[in-house]
Amino acid sequence: MALLAAVSLAAPTVPLAAQLEQRVVRQLSFEGNHAIDDYTLASAIATSNSAWLARAWWVRWIGLGEKRYLDEIEFRRDVVRLLLLYRQSGYMRVRIDTLVRRTDDAAYITFRITEGPPVRVTRMTITGVDGILDTAALRDALPLQLGAPFNRFLFQASADTIVAWLQNRGHPAADVLRNFDSNADSLTATVELDAEPGDLARIGAIEVRGLRRVDTQTVLHAIPIHPADLFRQDQIYESQRNLYGLGLFNSVNVSLADSASPDDSIVNVAVRLAEGPRHAIRGGIGYGSVDCFRSQAGWSALDFLGGGRSLNLDGSVSKLGVGHPADLGLADNLCRYDKGDFTSDTLNYSLAASLFQPSFLSSRNTGNLTVVAERRSEYNAYVRQDVGVNVGVVFNAHRDVPVSLSYGFSVGRTGAKPASYCQLFLVCAESDQGFLANPRRFAALTATVSRNDVNSILDPSQGSQFTLTVSHASRIVGSDPFYEFNRGEVELAQYVPLGRTGVFAWRVRGGVILPQRITLSGQSAQFVPPDQRFYAGGPNSVRGYGRNDLGPTGYVVNDTTKGGPSDPNGYQVVNGDTLYPTLQAAPIGGNAVFVVNAELRFATPLLPDRMRLALFADLGEVWERGDTLSPVTGLRFTPGVGLRFVTPLGPIRLDAAYQGYGSEAGVLYFVDPTTKSLSVYRKRYQPPTPSSFWQRWTLQFAVGQAF
Repeated sequence: MALLAAVSLAAPTVPLAAQLEQRVVRQLSFEGNHAIDDYTLASAIATSNSAWLARAWWVRWIGLGEKRYLDEIEFRRDVVRLLLLYRQSGYMRVRIDTLVRRTDDAAYITFRITEGPPVRVTRMTITGVDGILDTAALRDALPLQLGAPFNRFLFQASADTIVAWLQNRGHPAADVLRNFDSNADSLTATVELDAEPGDLARIGAIEVRGLRRVDTQTVLHAIPIHPADLFRQDQIYESQRNLYGLGLFNSVNVSLADSASPDDSIVNVAVRLAEGPRHAIRGGIGYGSVDCFRSQAGWSALDFLGGGRSLNLDGSVSKLGVGHPADLGLADNLCRYDKGDFTSDTLNYSLAASLFQPSFLSSRNTGNLTVVAERRSEYNAYVRQDVGVNVGVVFNAHRDVPVSLSYGFSVGRTGAKPASYCQLFLVCAESDQGFLANPRRFAALTATVSRNDVNSILDPSQGSQFTLTVSHASRIVGSDPFYEFNRGEVELAQYVPLGRTGVFAWRVRGGVILPQRITLSGQSAQFVPPDQRFYAGGPNSVRGYGRNDLGPTGYVVNDTTKGGPSDPNGYQVVNGDTLYPTLQAAPIGGNAVFVVNAELRFATPLLPDRMRLALFADLGEVWERGDTLSPVTGLRFTPGVGLRFVTPLGPIRLDAAYQGYGSEAGVLYFVDPTTKSLSVYRKRYQPPTPSSFWQRWTLQFAVGQAF
């Protein structure tokens, strides 16, 4: 503080003319700092850098970008600010020099820092917790560690950590007395943390205040604390989170009714609430390259029939403008899409009624019941139309690792391209394929385990995500005999921050389906409906391939204007491969999938807060185990580069991936124009691979990160 006062007294000696000069800060940098990063140092001082457009010499003449001006008085104080920051961080011998180059209208500033050796913690004493806490585990959890630089901020955080541990073990009035002895000459420090836990306390009365229409029992069932329970501060926080999760309240505060004293053995809890509206209406419209225009709407009744349960009615429709009966002819202009995609000729829709019951059997569980009628499709792969019901329970719904168990039953039909049925099940006649598309029962038991501790849903930069899903479909659970299989899928993603703006993200996805053998058209086959198979490729998968284009693929040709299929020489040949004029591709999917994504994201010099650059590499493949016709082997590797533009809805993403393999090889079928039946024309066919380097790049556009 003496240094700061000295600078303050010296400030008036700066000539008035110098104070009035307006110099733009064109450069602000730090040299020699290792213990504290540039971002933290820049945040601790008043002098700040101008925007990149105002600093870069080749664009600053335009006059764009926010300009930050040099304040000579604050600049002198900045030296003291940095000294205090370093000394609080344990570096008592730090020296800070400045190098400033001034021109008539600009200033170029460099802080040269000599950190010197830090004062290190040579002894740490923790008292007052014996018999209450695991001292060894506590020491490992403290922010300040033995042998580390004596950081005052971490010293305070360590005391707060001990208080939190004691409060979570029944001591609401816990406190910690802090003492230290720091020697700048010997560069050593001794630390004493003396805990005063106070008496062990239990919950007394729970007072609920502010209710008007919601029943008190609804609130009490939603919180995990009860009279006579041992006091735990984390359950206080969990209670507040659970009540917010009901959606019934605009404001929630759960705390002790009165200040706790060290000798209190009973503490009362006050739950203060402000109720919100009982009904909600939502809606939205959107546009996508596959769905064209889409719309959704919903209505919710909160505290439906009491008990905190909610009733949601939701509806959505997509492919507006291209799908029957709302085909407006936009497929040729605004909603241009692949004409070979049979899934886009009719509207997709979903009508659902969902009932959610919080505190189902326990305050930690949530029950749900959903009735749905829908038509949904996956681009160029399948169409599913059904009516069904789903019941489920989410155990530990408000914990870090919720586990859900659900049962789904539906009656409907699934349609796919003829080449899919012909290649997978050797059912190539149109009449037999129609049999596969008949309405059937589908029932499955599904268990899901997930963990999500990322710091942002829209644009994560730290944390991890894990999901494991296992499903069982068979006659035992009510499914049609055609639908008998076990399906498992696991996905793990990790986000590692690099500095203040960089992120290294990676994801691994794998899955396998184990189908039962059935008799189909007099022959043994393994049938998995197209809507349950694995697909890959697209903006959120292996980005060098189009949506669902990775993995087993069938090809169909019906053009006979140039000699027919028996005369391949009548067709055009490109790079040794025949180019059929009416070739249609049919993604078949597979019963096994493996995908790995790695991505490095960092801010660009231009608009660093709004624009980011990404370098990525995707590796993966989809296989059909046991299929002798599928020629797919190995893995596909597609590297690329992308741009991210930050918006309130999440990052808008443009990726370009290099794909040097061409389209996946597959069986080529010829469709008979009279019977509509398929026959194998070539057992292995691969469309011509683009010869130009630039034609091998695939562009992907999407909203939100790839993972």
